Amino acid sequence: MKISSTLLLLMGVRWPRILTPKQLSQIIQSQKNPLKALQIFDEAKCKYPTYRHNGPVYGTMINILGRSGRTTEMKRIINLMKEDSCECHDTIFVNAIRSYSQAGLTNEAIFLFKSLTQFNCIEWTRSLNTLLEILAEESKLESVYQLFLENSCGWEVRSRARLLNLLMNVLCRMKRSDLALHVFQEMSYQNCYPNKESYRILMRGLCEEKRLNEATHLLYAMFWRISQKGNGEDVVVYRTLLEALCDNEEGEEAIQILGKVLRKGLKAPKRCYKHIDLTECRNGTDTEYMKVLINEALIKGIIPSSDSYGAMAVDFYAEGKIDEGNKVLKEMHDKGFKPSAVIYEAKVAALFRDGQVDEAIMVIDCEMVQKNCVPNIRLYNVVIKGLCHEKKSISAVKYLERMSRQVGCVPNYETYETLVDGLCKDGKYVEASKVMERMSINSFWPRAGTLNYLIQGLCQVGDLHIAIMCLEDMISLALTPDIHVWQSLLDAICSENGINEASFKTLEQLQTPYRSI
Repeated sequence: MKISSTLLLLMGVRWPRILTPKQLSQIIQSQKNPLKALQIFDEAKCKYPTYRHNGPVYGTMINILGRSGRTTEMKRIINLMKEDSCECHDTIFVNAIRSYSQAGLTNEAIFLFKSLTQFNCIEWTRSLNTLLEILAEESKLESVYQLFLENSCGWEVRSRARLLNLLMNVLCRMKRSDLALHVFQEMSYQNCYPNKESYRILMRGLCEEKRLNEATHLLYAMFWRISQKGNGEDVVVYRTLLEALCDNEEGEEAIQILGKVLRKGLKAPKRCYKHIDLTECRNGTDTEYMKVLINEALIKGIIPSSDSYGAMAVDFYAEGKIDEGNKVLKEMHDKGFKPSAVIYEAKVAALFRDGQVDEAIMVIDCEMVQKNCVPNIRLYNVVIKGLCHEKKSISAVKYLERMSRQVGCVPNYETYETLVDGLCKDGKYVEASKVMERMSINSFWPRAGTLNYLIQGLCQVGDLHIAIMCLEDMISLALTPDIHVWQSLLDAICSENGINEASFKTLEQLQTPYRSI
């Protein structure tokens, strides 16, 4: 008797006597195969006539399907949720929009957002923010502007500060800082006020377009609005203008504004900057050296605090100015402040970008240990990504082991995916399969592309047994192997056994699960 694929999927599920949405969420989350989870989700209403799905269980199912790239099935569940008219949270649509984007279906994401009026959802703030950020990353700047105009004033959008900052950022990227300045000036009429990020975005946009007069007025407005008590974190914004003035050969103006920054903006005590000597800046100094002198003045004149030093160090490292960032760290240490993991994350990333691999490793292995600073998951991921990029994936595996031993630091999907991809690119396919096994144990499932690449690599190195095990993993995840995977398997089987009946039997067994798809 032939057993249907649906019945096979549902075998092994232990249904409770009374089903609740929370129990169903737990059941489908425990499934490795997204199609099996979907079958269980659909079967629930048939088995329990009085049962009804709620928003959270719909969200769980949509998230499972979205993560596995099954956007067609995800769309069906979204439509079911709409028909059920159950109350649903904004995060459900955030996840769906991201899934559409990752699948290259941005138009579907836009369509979903525009249809939110048909759902029982009372707030769209995060959905709108997410969609606009995705469109901005894809350089669809006109679409960002249009969506903002259509949706920013609705009662469903609660907080507008982030939206307005995003719009200003998009306008500055379009080289329309004049319009961004207009948005900035209108913020108070939108019941929100500029924050540090608002000033940073607009200052950078104005300076890039050499609108230095408006940038200077913005800096003075900043003194009055958000720097009245002096805030060292604002130094990042001040530095943008000072360096732009140097680039425009307005050194005298930069020196005058620096004095005002130290006195009025940072409001640092006089003892912090009374020994700063800027006479060298007036002696026909070249632009880059003048920047160095100004940055040193800001480092010495900054209000001593972890936040102010951290903001400046991270900004230097982000710009690739490693020496300047190190000077901030030294000043920080001299003043008795302990650098955070965020600062070291920026430093390590900068060193990897600059090709200083050994120096980057020294930071996490020695410098942080000496400063008694514990790495976090983000920092480990930066190290693993940097080593894999430099084709040192075997060294990166050691940091996975180190993470596993560290309390409170659990590898995430990015950790495993980066490491498996790096090992495959280095030709270390067996090691990649071992990492992927650990990945599966921790309930992280690899993408189809990763498995395709790994199986082909294992076939190339003649490890057919592990290749077939990985293929079985693909089957259990309801993923379809690429045509090149079958070709690699055929070549590997034939080279191992010769072209005989056994070879074709093996292939027949491997292809059987796909006959019913």
